[in-house]
Amino acid sequence: MPSSVPPSFRELLGDCTESAVHLEMRDAYAVDYESGPFAAWRAGYRHDPTDRASWWRPWLDLVAETVSRGVSIRRARIVSDPVSEYIRYEHSGTFTNVAAGEQVRWLPRRQASDIALPGNDFWLFDGRVVQWNHFAGDGSSQGPEVTDVPGAVKLCAGAFETVWERALPHDEYTIR
Repeated sequence: MPSSVPPSFRELLGDCTESAVHLEMRDAYAVDYESGPFAAWRAGYRHDPTDRASWWRPWLDLVAETVSRGVSIRRARIVSDPVSEYIRYEHSGTFTNVAAGEQVRWLPRRQASDIALPGNDFWLFDGRVVQWNHFAGDGSSQGPEVTDVPGAVKLCAGAFETVWERALPHDEYTIR
């Protein structure tokens, strides 16, 4: 990448012309157990699919705008089975991502054992730029890292496509 200042996520997505794929491999990300959306979900709150205004948010606007430009956005999640409480939370709200135009699939971790996976979650933009998402052990973000190194791009593209082929579409994946 020629610039010493990496592009923002919004810029990377804005520059996409064909595809953005996202692989998530953690069973939990940093959440506030005392307040916020995860705490509300734990207390029994669920999004009402018929009340779009109550759950539509800036991320979903960005997805819808990107998809309307003809860019395919696919997200695959590798999850342990049985799933963590956090994955239950993510699963219950994923219909919002789908409504915005994302395609989402789920793969039980046992079915990923023979896939060469990168060490971190990532986004791959137009099959040429990777944004690694680094996390601490507690799930807190340690910031992104952007690269266009061919070996990293090839690893991420291959890993994602293999996961995608094996994974179940969101509407077919049930939590046990």
